Amino acid sequence: MKIATWNINGSKARIDGLVAWLAEARPDVVCLQEIKTVDEGFPVAEVRALGYHAAVHGQKGFNGVAVLSLAEPVAVGRGLPGDPDDVQSRFIEATFATAAGPLTIAGLYLPNGNPIGTEKFSYKLAWMDRLERHAARRLGEEIPYLMVGDYNVIPQPIDARHPNNWLNDALFQPESRASFRRLETLGFVDAVRATSDGALYTFWDYQAGAWQKNDGIRIDHCLLSPQAADRLTAVGIDRHVRGWEKPSDHVPVWVELSMGAP
Repeated sequence: MKIATWNINGSKARIDGLVAWLAEARPDVVCLQEIKTVDEGFPVAEVRALGYHAAVHGQKGFNGVAVLSLAEPVAVGRGLPGDPDDVQSRFIEATFATAAGPLTIAGLYLPNGNPIGTEKFSYKLAWMDRLERHAARRLGEEIPYLMVGDYNVIPQPIDARHPNNWLNDALFQPESRASFRRLETLGFVDAVRATSDGALYTFWDYQAGAWQKNDGIRIDHCLLSPQAADRLTAVGIDRHVRGWEKPSDHVPVWVELSMGAP
């Protein structure tokens, strides 16, 4: 079963690229971030034409997440628990029936947090605390569980071509990185780092020729519960998509799990 994450930076602006990638990669499930539209504005007809169901948690103009899947989910949850006053659309979960039993996938768009020293950074850290509490509860269910998406966290210096350029950015602050490590300490596996210790990136800014210079960072992650990690068979980053016409500044990251009967 192929499960992907992709911050597409606008579903309407990137629909041609999304359709092309879906046709090429054929993931069973893809979690999208920054769809930047209300639910009714998401291009459902285009993805349905390729055989995908769409569960959307949108927001006008910014944020917004969605799950596209070849099989219809048996349950969908919208919003990260823990703060009923948080109206930003950044979290969606979908549960699927598989031959091996239930599989739950969370797609998330973690707050950027810049500039440091403002309420935006405080919101980022509070959101990560909520995510940690929710993740711990999910681990207690002892089923395959994935949290995939744009974490807006550079976990290690190797995850940036020029880490010194990010020292004053919320993505690379000790607090942000510590929150990410706490998720791993709970028992989650960073799929990319479980299979490679190389310099791999998922985001290249539109400015200053970052793509041409390979001046990238790795901020899009697939974290797997132990039950999901036991079934991991492959990991990939579709970096070639960044070179397409009118690309997102992020590229898809995917994992493959063996979800046949145990």
